[in-house]
Amino acid sequence: MPAVTVENLLVLPRVALPDPTTSVPRAVISVSSAPSGLEGEGFPVRRAFAGVPQAQLDPFVHMDQMGEVEYAPGEPKGTPWHPHRGFETVTYIIDGIFQHRDSNGGGGVITNGDTQWMTAGAGILHIERPPEELVVSGGLFHGIQLWVNLPRQMKWVPPRYQDIRGGAVTLVASDDGGALIRIIAGAIGPHSGPGVTYTPITLVHASLAPGARLTLPWRADFNALAYALAGRGSAGERGASLGTGQLVVFGAGDTLTVAADPEQESRTPEFEVLLLGGQPIREPVAWAGPFVMNTDDELRQAFTDYRAGRLGSIPVDSVSASPAP
Repeated sequence: MPAVTVENLLVLPRVALPDPTTSVPRAVISVSSAPSGLEGEGFPVRRAFAGVPQAQLDPFVHMDQMGEVEYAPGEPKGTPWHPHRGFETVTYIIDGIFQHRDSNGGGGVITNGDTQWMTAGAGILHIERPPEELVVSGGLFHGIQLWVNLPRQMKWVPPRYQDIRGGAVTLVASDDGGALIRIIAGAIGPHSGPGVTYTPITLVHASLAPGARLTLPWRADFNALAYALAGRGSAGERGASLGTGQLVVFGAGDTLTVAADPEQESRTPEFEVLLLGGQPIREPVAWAGPFVMNTDDELRQAFTDYRAGRLGSIPVDSVSASPAP
């Protein structure tokens, strides 16, 4: 799991351990296991948020762990052209390579540790797929796609696209040097990531050495989630068990804790955890397929606008198929 790393964590800035006499640890509310499914043209995913109440996820709506899968030649798959409105998609590639293109002119190829941040806003068409060379050769593919809701007054902002190279991600170490912390968006203490967000969030990928314990400051007005990408460990002060494909929902407080088991599998030598949280929007969520709005009437309008071609056009030089109905 390469993502972005450093050979010596001791050269990185450290995140100070929160003061235990004044901080309030977040307790674990629930641990759930992500069911497996297929997305797009048939690539395997884990539905990270399945079964979790929307109120506990707010401001997030949906998250897929894409892979981890080792494709044979000819097997890599993506999605056809499709529309979005009312939220932002965040695609973080840990292993492998993926290509994005949209009707607003955004696009590019992302690979180990890169992130694509697409604000659908008022409406956009896009496609995600492996580049031709990966289809021919096959190879390892692993990533995350997260949907971040937009508040009512921002659902109609113009679409935009951010290409966040892995080298731009802020790297810091835990207080004892036992964990590498990649800050993609938001802040951990004084350390901020490069992602620019309409909805205030924090998004972190942490790699914990076997036996390491990580306690981070966390904004009290944010919710807090932890998703295990690979390996085994625990969450919270009481050490609720957490393993690959499982999601933790934390309760109120201003610090959160995860820890790695002393022994890990050889194929995943470290405990890989995605930590995420944001400022709850606390508005009605009307979600159907590729649209996340506030009301059913807005959803119906989104489908009408899409069919009428008002969410954008596929570039004429695209070699992909027409958008799905």
